[in-house]
Amino acid sequence: MVFFDLGGSGAGDSTLDNSYDMIIIGGGPAGLTAAIYAARGGLKTLVLEKSTEGGQITVTQKVENYPGFISIEGMELAERLAEHARHFGADISTNGVANLSFCCDKKSVTLENGRQIDAKTLLIATGAKHRRLGVPGESTFDGKGVSYCAVCDGAFFANKHVAVIGGGNSAIEEGLYLAQLAEKVTVIHRRDQLRADKILQDRAFENQKMEFIWDTVVEKIEGDKFVSNLVLKNVKDGSKEDLPVDGIFIYIGLVPNSDLFRNLLKMTPEGFIITDHKSLETSMPGVYAAGDVIDKELRQIINAAADGATAVSSAIKTYF
Repeated sequence: MVFFDLGGSGAGDSTLDNSYDMIIIGGGPAGLTAAIYAARGGLKTLVLEKSTEGGQITVTQKVENYPGFISIEGMELAERLAEHARHFGADISTNGVANLSFCCDKKSVTLENGRQIDAKTLLIATGAKHRRLGVPGESTFDGKGVSYCAVCDGAFFANKHVAVIGGGNSAIEEGLYLAQLAEKVTVIHRRDQLRADKILQDRAFENQKMEFIWDTVVEKIEGDKFVSNLVLKNVKDGSKEDLPVDGIFIYIGLVPNSDLFRNLLKMTPEGFIITDHKSLETSMPGVYAAGDVIDKELRQIINAAADGATAVSSAIKTYF
């Protein structure tokens, strides 16, 4: 039997039942798609999402690569996914999870108020969070010029100069969004070319408000009450320079939300949960994982949704 704490918050579990066929921890695209397939497949299904239904897509301004939508706001897509899951009968709760126990064929989830809910199968879809730079000043100025969400905080930097750190899709998408608000956006990337999709690169290079600093990393974030300067270092020649800015937005990858499963499931050294590539079952029988929390190459909404569908289909074939 294994116990571990999952944190979270929530209240009002009076409408929940004592047992389910499947409990899904996490209500992002993977979790909500899994809920759609599970409930539609006849499974009594519960989704536990301690934050916002939809996960990270709720702070994405526009989604342009999800089939069927040329462009849709992230929040709207999240709402549609949740509505879809509820339509087929899935319960979605904001209750936090205090601990889990896996014993024999039963998976038990204990909520923060002490109530225990049992399930035959469990799906982990806890996603990932933005990786931090880990440089001096980052924690000091978190919320005071340091941000990881342009949609959340971009309005505070209207007509100001901001830096965006990273060269992937997230960095360039958010940089383009910030360019609508800020006076200037400086993209700082440790390589000599972007990794973002070509269509995003083209838009960024054509945007007169955006400039690029290549082969460079941030060594220190400085300021008084708020961010005012970045100390930069060229990774090729070691030279350093100051870049006065009003804010910094960081997009350098993801860290899986899997620390609390580390002693239970097999993971990569980085903490991504290892699953069977065909079924998405973890090293614990009856426990599946899907979305950004698992070990895979591509982390996009479309394959997070596909993961959820795959895991549920596998669980139905194996355990029901």
